[in-house]
Amino acid sequence: MASDGQRRFYSQTPSNAPSTASLFQSGGGSQVVQAAFARAPQSLRSAQSYNTLSESPYSSAGRTASLQEQSISDKFSLSPDPSSWGATLAMNLEEPDDELHNPDPRRDRKNDRGGSVFTYRGLTNLGCLIFLAVGMITLFAGYPMISYFTKQSPSNEGGFNIGGINASGQIPTMTNNYGLIDVDTPTSAHTYTSFADSSQWQLVFSDEFEVEGRTFWPGDDPYWEAVNLHYWQTNDLEWYYPDQVTTRNGSLEITLSEREMNNLSFTSGLLSTWNKFCFTGGMVLASVSLPGTNDVSVWSMGNLGRVGYGASLEGMWPYSYDACDVGTAPNQTVNGAPAAAVTGNPYDNSPLSYLPGQRLSRCTCKGESHPGPMHSDGTYVGRSAPEIDVFESQVILQGQVSQSAQWAPMNYAYQWSNLSQNYKIPNPDVTQLNSYLGGVYQQSTSGVTNTNAHQILDQNCYTQKTGCFSTYGYQYKPGYSADGGYISWITNDVVGWTLDAGALVADPVTQISDRPIPQEPMYLITNLGISENFQTVDFTNLIFPATMRIDWIRVYQPQGSIIIGCDPKDFPTAAYINEYIEAYTNPNLTTWKNDFKQPFPKNNLTTGC
Repeated sequence: MASDGQRRFYSQTPSNAPSTASLFQSGGGSQVVQAAFARAPQSLRSAQSYNTLSESPYSSAGRTASLQEQSISDKFSLSPDPSSWGATLAMNLEEPDDELHNPDPRRDRKNDRGGSVFTYRGLTNLGCLIFLAVGMITLFAGYPMISYFTKQSPSNEGGFNIGGINASGQIPTMTNNYGLIDVDTPTSAHTYTSFADSSQWQLVFSDEFEVEGRTFWPGDDPYWEAVNLHYWQTNDLEWYYPDQVTTRNGSLEITLSEREMNNLSFTSGLLSTWNKFCFTGGMVLASVSLPGTNDVSVWSMGNLGRVGYGASLEGMWPYSYDACDVGTAPNQTVNGAPAAAVTGNPYDNSPLSYLPGQRLSRCTCKGESHPGPMHSDGTYVGRSAPEIDVFESQVILQGQVSQSAQWAPMNYAYQWSNLSQNYKIPNPDVTQLNSYLGGVYQQSTSGVTNTNAHQILDQNCYTQKTGCFSTYGYQYKPGYSADGGYISWITNDVVGWTLDAGALVADPVTQISDRPIPQEPMYLITNLGISENFQTVDFTNLIFPATMRIDWIRVYQPQGSIIIGCDPKDFPTAAYINEYIEAYTNPNLTTWKNDFKQPFPKNNLTTGC
């Protein structure tokens, strides 16, 4: 480090130029390093000025103190007199930026008169503001609305839940066979020719039953479920039990056994797609080998009633009605009228109907429990659980099948309008109208086909004989006569008979209105039972076990008119079923009012609103 003797100090020649105080004091106090301000131009130095801090008129008395005694901040302070900095203060001095500060009326007269806002820059700015505003509105208001109106519900494949899960929350477990159309269905069967107009209809559901050993307890199958109950509605002699239903050798098998269960002597099976697969309009075909016993059925019902669950059916089956009149009332009467309903039973002049009235009628008061929807006049659409049968087998001297539909409310003496224009039987030698027209719980429109007539059905096509299969089905269009509504029943690819909606027109005698061909979403049912309600049972010659075999079941609909699912928009069922789920899952609740303890909704015809 250099010694004090080696240090050099540089000093400024004394001058009258403005200067700050010395920055540092030397150790000896004799020499000072000083910083000087830049000198002003020579022309200004002769002008009178307060050039030092001590001479400035802004200086205070304290400024007379020695600069060596001032603080650091004082040493770097500037004089408030600009002239002391060397700045030129002459008024007439021209500077490069004077034009920015000095107005010139001649030069600026154009701008002074104002201008148009519709300049390129103005329009660009305005456009940007509009774009930002539209973007903000679209983001926070438009996007939610666009998303709501353009969203598409995932396919539920005939059930209620997303991705093909059915209504009871079960997930399909058939390997590589999750869809509505069975992978084993031949490609040639993916379309079918309509019996009405020869158009090609599209396959929408099929089950070929090729997977061996399927079971149908609740949760076992994506579309079918077997019940565990006594079917008391027709006084059946068997207990329906899921173990009696399985698949074997490429067919569905339902077996009626002489096996005691729950104080009944026989055990059999009933299988349905309730709340899992439904369709509205179309064609159902089933390839069946009959067992030769009675009460063998393949049929369908509206989803608002579950087969075998009495509480769900009270006031629902077998109505197909959308009018507010006496047809919706208990026993089809209001205050004892009309008289035809009081004595309209043709068998003994007793009351025409014992039905409790249509529970979910068009007369239902607003605000009452009803699945909807509503008509434009503010009234509810009449809802129900109608029935259309593919067939019911019977043996009267020879094998026969009855192909029918059940109705309520009912015509006087159960006689529907069987004028020639309202029905058609292509071959009267094969099919005849059934003499049974109904009873106090239903009206029936039925045709009976002999199973050996002209080889339409082979009398040997029974499981006890050759075991061959015959095809049964029906094709229908929902609605009234004006809508072209009809049902055609099919036996072995031949139409047995056709019923037009005109057969169910208004009846002025019983004061009821037109009844439409069922418009409800329908589900499939098949069962093998034994009951004396249909005919006398020949126990002596019955062979047990008896088996009904179904090779396949397929459902077709017109291309462009596919309506599948159990909860369609126009005839919803899901919310109502979920609200009263116990009535649909507890078979011990046999009635809506007495067992389930639920009232019928108020209506403006009988109870008032």
